[in-house]
Amino acid sequence: MKVRFFYSEDCPSHDEALERLRKVMGEEGIRDEIEVVRVDSSEDAEKLKFIGSPTLLINGRDIDPPTNPYYALTCRAYRLEDGRISPLPSETMIRKAIRKAAAEGS
Repeated sequence: MKVRFFYSEDCPSHDEALERLRKVMGEEGIRDEIEVVRVDSSEDAEKLKFIGSPTLLINGRDIDPPTNPYYALTCRAYRLEDGRISPLPSETMIRKAIRKAAAEGS
């Protein structure tokens, strides 16, 4: 499984998001490395198709794909299962993406 974690230093939620990702991966028995990518400029954001910090890609797919992506050096918001907006993806969101990728890889 290829796991990529994109972040910007300017967004304070990235440390907690990375911890959450590692926790869920451990619970799911995923031992693959996480490629951590720091995005430092608008040019990098455009080149990497970065839609905000933090962004998690599992096998190249965003765990919460945007309907109208906008690539910029910005903080990201996630819509949680209960409709609230959060700067962090939920554990459930991460888990679903990991399980989907694992099922597709079988």
